[in-house]
Amino acid sequence: MREQKKVLYQPLVERIVEGWAAGKPPLEATGKPSGYYRLTNYLLEYIIANGTFPVGVHAMPEGRDRQNNIEPSFPVDFDAILGNATLPD
Repeated sequence: MREQKKVLYQPLVERIVEGWAAGKPPLEATGKPSGYYRLTNYLLEYIIANGTFPVGVHAMPEGRDRQNNIEPSFPVDFDAILGNATLPD
């Protein structure tokens, strides 16, 4: 069931995070902005666990880059990045 939800929600989550990433400077190592993969994982896991989108501002957890350096936590305003997104049935 969890894997089915992941397959169902993954494309939507990627579109949302791509919108969030637009205009942010990409990292040389990944071509994506800092926090891209943390936000993708956070949003996907949140939707799977709760069956709904997060509301308001959430702090993304700290992360580690490929050199094991700490990447700081950062706030994400889900009300702003979700727009009119709806979950598929």
